[in-house]
Amino acid sequence: MSDAPAARAVVAGHGSFADGIVSAVGHISGRSGALRAVTNEGCDAAGIEAAIGRALDELGAHVVFTDLPAGSCTMAARRLARARGGVTVVVGASAAAVLDFVMGEAGANADAVRAAGRGRESLTVFEATGPARGD
Repeated sequence: MSDAPAARAVVAGHGSFADGIVSAVGHISGRSGALRAVTNEGCDAAGIEAAIGRALDELGAHVVFTDLPAGSCTMAARRLARARGGVTVVVGASAAAVLDFVMGEAGANADAVRAAGRGRESLTVFEATGPARGD
């Protein structure tokens, strides 16, 4: 592992989605301090936006990973990015994408772009072969 500082990001999503991604990536990479989880649970639109903003500020991050393209966390992150400038939002986060980002060394925006590609590449389907059990 490199001695370069880990890229930092906020992961935001529905329920405990972000906690799961942050936990998994932290265990795999050893860089859990590079991530902050934010949930939309119990928050209205303004509350989600405020929670993401606080997490960005506390972590000194400029990247937000969210779960769903039109989800409340994505909409809040996009509003925040427009208002602040300099914030990159990556939508459709997966453990593979966030792990790639945390291990990156190119700089937050470049690492986010590369990580999104890695997330797309990691989607794989192992199709069923033969009859399903019970058929």
